[in-house]
Amino acid sequence: MGDDRLRQCARGADLRRTGQFSYADDPARVVIDLSDSHIWDASSVAALDAIQTKYAAHGATVELIGLNAHSRMFHGRLTGSLGSPS
Repeated sequence: MGDDRLRQCARGADLRRTGQFSYADDPARVVIDLSDSHIWDASSVAALDAIQTKYAAHGATVELIGLNAHSRMFHGRLTGSLGSPS
């Protein structure tokens, strides 16, 4: 699956359901567009961390784009410091 499906999931779905991504079948560079999203709490940051970790385990890199200023600051402050959801 390509970037379009990933953008749709990031915008409209609960990111905590990380099993909805096809880690082994997706491209080596994944872009998740969060332009229409807002990171409200630490569980969202942990979910994004889990997604990035799972892609890294399959040799892929993840780029988050479109974060508003508050979400970018909040994500930057918490990323890597939380336990990832299962």
